[in-house]
Parts: sequence; structure tokens; C-alpha cells
Amino acid sequence: MLSLQIGPLALPTGLVLLIVSLCVAYGVAWSLRRYRQQPDAGPLVSDMLIAGLLAARLAFVLRWHEQYLVAPWSIINIRDGGFLAPAGIAAALAIAAWRCRRPAMAAMRRPLAISVATGALAWGVLSAGISLAYDKPTALPAVALQALDGAPVTLAALASGKPMVVNLWASWCPPCRREMPVLAAAQQARADIVFVYANQREDAAAASAFLDRSGVTLRNVLLDSDAALGKAAGSSALPTTLFYDAQGRLIDTHLGELSDASLASKLQKIAPSVSL
Repeated sequence: MLSLQIGPLALPTGLVLLIVSLCVAYGVAWSLRRYRQQPDAGPLVSDMLIAGLLAARLAFVLRWHEQYLVAPWSIINIRDGGFLAPAGIAAALAIAAWRCRRPAMAAMRRPLAISVATGALAWGVLSAGISLAYDKPTALPAVALQALDGAPVTLAALASGKPMVVNLWASWCPPCRREMPVLAAAQQARADIVFVYANQREDAAAASAFLDRSGVTLRNVLLDSDAALGKAAGSSALPTTLFYDAQGRLIDTHLGELSDASLASKLQKIAPSVSL
């Protein structure tokens, strides 16, 4: 499951798990302070979170600096999901070790360790529960789609043994519109990858009118009138982008707006021999 529907909002599952895990960690820190008279580990958990996020973003920007140099302002646009988790985890642990190194902070080590471990356990249990409750699709969905001229199309037929990027979009979706030029440029540059743009729940007239207004040239624009691809992927959020390798296996996903850098990082996983 890629997104969770909370009222009118469709939130990425990973973001929801992070929020819940942080709430658990803060709750445990508060309980230890209130009922066990332990030092309050909450502020240090916050410091670890901030350091981890900044380090994860910085590491991603450095890794894909060529793409960010083209549009430097996009560095602060964290909506592209550009974070390197290992760097963030390492930075968070380093901050904790540095802050707790002094003998005066020895009493903080136990409540901090318990709070962080409990939050991590909550993440693991919830992730496992969601995985068990929802079977993640691992192959190209056998969904009946239509070209703009009404001809029936399948993803497997379009792929023809190549890696494939499937973008789920709608003309009313602002981030879908913003990322279209990025995807169009990648489609032009990467003949080794098949790009598919599956419009969700709109008719051919609406999709064609948007493409005419935008001036973006796209190949393989399809109609998914029942949002069957979104249901198969477990995502009700737009835009959603799915990345398949040459064997048709789902390798990665992305919820939200893609930047040049975040798209390049995903494409490397399905076609690593050629750079964007």
C-alpha cells in the first residue's frame, strides 16, 4: 500500500508511519519522565530528527548535484522526496552519541535508547502489518487501458521487454502538471525506457485538452477510466509513478511531484547502465 486515505487526504504510507513512530517515541519519553522520573529525552529525539532529515537531504543533493545545479531553488523543494535514509540515520545516531558522551549526560542514555528503540519497533511492526494486509504488486498489472483514440492497450505490450515508467496523473492535479516537463524531457532522452502516462478517471477530451494547452509532447498517453492502476498499486494519491525493470518487476515507486534529481535516482534503479 503506497498511500493511506485519511478523510479527504491521501498521505504516503511512509510519512504516516514516520509520524506515528515519532508520536510513540515522544510518548515513551514523556512517560519515562513523568512516571519514572527519568530525564526528558524528547528534546534530544527532536534534535536527532532534525539532524537526520538535514543530513539525508544534503546527501541526496550532493549525490545528484548536477541535476540540482540546473535549478538550484529546487534544493529546498523537499516535496520531490529526495532523501538518502542511510545518511540520515547515521547523522541522527551521531548526534545522540555526541550529546550523550559526557558523564553528566549518562542518565539520559537509557530513556533516549528506550524511546528511540520503541519508535523504531513501532515502525517495524506497522510496516510488517501493512505488508501482510496488502499484497504489494510485483509485476506489470494486467489492466485494460485505452489510447486517446480508443484503441485497447496493455502495459506488457508497450513494454516489449524494456524498463517502464508508469505515471498516474490527472489534468486537475497541480503537481501532476508541474512534473510533466520533467517526465517529457526524460522520455525524450531515454529511448531505453518506455514512459507511460495513465490518466486517471478522465475522458479523452479532457486529457487531450490539457496536453494541447500545456504544449508538452508525450508519447503513450493512456486512459485509465476506473483508476485500476492506482487500485492495483495501492495508491489513491496523484501523482503516483511506478518504476518497472526490463523483467516487468516493480522496483520502486514515487508519490508526489518528481524533480530531475528524484527521477534520475529512480531511473538508475531500473536502467543503471545509462545515466539521465
